[in-house]
Amino acid sequence: MSAHTPKALYRDEGIVLRTQKLGEADRIVTVLTRRTGKVRAVAKGVRRTKSKFGARLEPFTHVDLQLYTGRNLDIVSQAESIRSYGQEIVSDYPAYTAGTAVLETADRLTAEEKEPSLRLFLLVVGALRALGEQTHPASLVLDAFLLRAMSVAGWEPALSECARCGEAGPHRHFSVPAGGTVCPACRPTGSAMPSPVTIELLDALLTGDWARAEASQGINRREGSGLVAALLQWHLERGLRSLPLVDRTESAPRREMSLLHEA
Repeated sequence: MSAHTPKALYRDEGIVLRTQKLGEADRIVTVLTRRTGKVRAVAKGVRRTKSKFGARLEPFTHVDLQLYTGRNLDIVSQAESIRSYGQEIVSDYPAYTAGTAVLETADRLTAEEKEPSLRLFLLVVGALRALGEQTHPASLVLDAFLLRAMSVAGWEPALSECARCGEAGPHRHFSVPAGGTVCPACRPTGSAMPSPVTIELLDALLTGDWARAEASQGINRREGSGLVAALLQWHLERGLRSLPLVDRTESAPRREMSLLHEA
């Protein structure tokens, strides 16, 4: 069936990434779906009242959708909530800032609409579940998501071999433009020299070794987060708006968080 067939009906499940107002009563929702990829669709009339329909189409919601294919934007005809992570995530500031960065990253990595990316969809669901249930520290969940999302996009950083020649490591230097650790022969000018423990942390996050990741110290987590953010910004060619707002202070006492947090 042609993508331009009017009123073609389809069903999919997805995570709501963002919403924006349209006119006086409607809303455009951007959803990363399991089978279709990223979809932008109009939800008609959801802003007139506090309808359950509108509440199901908020960011952080895993939703089952029925849509009609439109000429420019699709139209949501039904929405059933599978699970909303919003209340759990929004009530915890580190989880909220990390979750916002997860959604923005997913949006940015799916520049082409309706190109299926099941692996990225599953990563987003897993990250939101972990943030909502506080399975792991929020900053580690975010960095694990970012590393794995870059891997899905074809940008997996080299952590155990040279990013340029492939020589087995470990190597002491790290080059963002080169894409990871680099050997002495390939090391570009201006390469960083992170702690070997930080590189081990990134490898643990990439491979899902949570016991090793959670044994890490704050100084290595902060250094690792800086490397991950620099890699992502390099590949996206501009930074995420939400990333500088991420709260990295989960391990600090709550009364000190407002003092430690830097926007």
